[in-house]
Amino acid sequence: MDRESRQFLLTAVWLFMRHGRRERARNVCEALVEADSRDGVAAVALADLLLDYGEAAKALETLRNADCPPSLEYAEAVLETRALKMLGKNDSAKARWRRYLSSRKGNERKWITQ
Repeated sequence: MDRESRQFLLTAVWLFMRHGRRERARNVCEALVEADSRDGVAAVALADLLLDYGEAAKALETLRNADCPPSLEYAEAVLETRALKMLGKNDSAKARWRRYLSSRKGNERKWITQ
């Protein structure tokens, strides 16, 4: 599938989600991730939907198989943290969030604390 087709389908996912058609959005996301499990944009959308359905293990696996773009680092961290927490892995959830916060630190970002 070419880039434009994937973008069109991701736009459809967004529209389905905005209009309460989460099952349709999930079906499209699952198809996109099945076609390319490394697609980080589709993986983030699918993981969000999976967490809504209580499928934390599947959401975590989906995220870990994907290459999320830098623009989605925050979403990836939040979703992974939520999934770990839902699985009862509180220490891992805290460590994941701290890892994200540490990645945001820098000379200009000393105000970020763990």
